[in-house]
Amino acid sequence: MNTCLLVIDAQESFRHRPYFTAERATPYLAAQNALIQGCAAEGIPIVRVLHSDGPEQADNPFARSSGFVRPLEGLVAFEPAAEFVKTRHSALVGTGLDVWLTRHGVRRLIVSGIRTEQCCETTTRHASDLGWEVDFAAATLTFDMQQADGTILPADAIVQRTATVLQGRFATVCSVDQALGRAARQRP
Repeated sequence: MNTCLLVIDAQESFRHRPYFTAERATPYLAAQNALIQGCAAEGIPIVRVLHSDGPEQADNPFARSSGFVRPLEGLVAFEPAAEFVKTRHSALVGTGLDVWLTRHGVRRLIVSGIRTEQCCETTTRHASDLGWEVDFAAATLTFDMQQADGTILPADAIVQRTATVLQGRFATVCSVDQALGRAARQRP
């Protein structure tokens, strides 16, 4: 079984959103970088997925013309096996990623990136439904969110909720070390 690491939406666009905090980004980058470096050392292909949407104007940080649809500063440099730009939450919608994965015999995905409950979770559910085995690595980032009643839902609660609903149904939720170990055991 071939494994592939997906690095989803780890891009500068987020740094230009009002909810972005260095306090949350720092541990995320440490985990994401360890996962990237571990996969690179094992020869596991790494796929970069970026997100672009909204009006194509310079003041929209998710527009390509903004210059922010590029890797997040602090992310370790890597040569992606492939790179895709998506316009939907799932990295598997309209990008050709599913075709690339199938052509390369990938059967297991390690999902990582930004935002935990949004594009990472959606891609995980979609990939699972399409038949891929998915490891949801503890290398994702999200931010506090305001609920409909005005109260704040802390990012840690969002991460916990996401892990709870994915575990055993759509993915194996695992640490960076566990994801790397599982990938190493699956090598042909």
